[in-house]
Amino acid sequence: MATIVKTSSGTWKALIRKTGWPATAKTFRTKRDAEDWARRTEDEMVRGVYIQRAPAERMTVEAALTRYLKEVTPTKRASTQTGEHKKAQVIIRHLGKYSLAALNAEIVAQFRDMRLAGDPDKNGKLRPRSNNTVRLELALLGHLFTVAIKEWGIGLPFNPVSNIRRPAPGSGRNRRLTPDEQNRLLQAVDKHSNPMFGWIVRIAVQTGMRLSEIATLRIRQVDIERRVVRLEHTKNSSPRTVPLTAEATRVFTEALANPVRPAETELVFFGEPGRDGIRRPYLFDKAWTDAKRAAGLEDFRFHDLRHEAVSRFVEAGLSDQEVSAISGHKSMQMLKRYTHLRAEDLVQKLDRLAGRAPSTSKQRSEADSQTENNA
Repeated sequence: MATIVKTSSGTWKALIRKTGWPATAKTFRTKRDAEDWARRTEDEMVRGVYIQRAPAERMTVEAALTRYLKEVTPTKRASTQTGEHKKAQVIIRHLGKYSLAALNAEIVAQFRDMRLAGDPDKNGKLRPRSNNTVRLELALLGHLFTVAIKEWGIGLPFNPVSNIRRPAPGSGRNRRLTPDEQNRLLQAVDKHSNPMFGWIVRIAVQTGMRLSEIATLRIRQVDIERRVVRLEHTKNSSPRTVPLTAEATRVFTEALANPVRPAETELVFFGEPGRDGIRRPYLFDKAWTDAKRAAGLEDFRFHDLRHEAVSRFVEAGLSDQEVSAISGHKSMQMLKRYTHLRAEDLVQKLDRLAGRAPSTSKQRSEADSQTENNA
């Protein structure tokens, strides 16, 4: 049985001691509330479904995310860590004051709708977020609850994020690079004082590698003789070997022979030493923005170079399996947006076939007559 006592402050405290369960206590304003809670809690213990909700009621979303960023995020890739810290700040700003127990599906759905409709910036202007951005924010929040329930022992009956609709994934960008645009872009990047900028852009459009994969390349990963690059750390955590075109081989040869490469780094594309004296990958965000503006391609993104490269592999006649082996796409579903290019190429093939086959009714009649005579 539960013990109900009146505290010195005038509230009522219910204390439950039951074999097989830790001692549980909670304070209420009225004696009746304390008795009702004690009765429900004991009943849940008897049925074996009792969950200690006190930790979930005490821990806020902000505190939980702070712990998540400290314990879970460091186990992920560097690029993922940076993204999670940014997403966490958004979630904390809007939901940080809620306790884990108070955050229900309705509140999470309101957060989703608000982000999609537009989150006011510093000037009060609404800035709608893309479906993919909101999906990633919800994914972080959902995994936070999963870890809290499964690993931290936080008493929650369910994950509120799993009970709401996720925004539909976007159709993906299909921005292609015309020959004239490529010439203008390469001319712009070649004007930059650091040749590594131009090398990186050319490698991206020749190989389809992601920026993170190019930026973190070590000298030992590039095999000029066999014309391959061995990627050890990729977005989907699956190592792969990327074949090099003749142009990509030429560019890598120049990059490896860079006369200003310091002896203390193995990075193919290196930056200046940080405060700790360690050289990290070469960063060129401002240079890329300036080059796009100079080339008249301000709507173009660096990742579009990967899309361009993969599209060219498809146009060259490589099979889906061959393209996937080069690009690192794990599923054929991810390659679907490149297959429309083949349909366009089929138009020319159909025209060539039509040119070799009888195309008029007279020609078809003559062909049929010839067949009957032979019979």
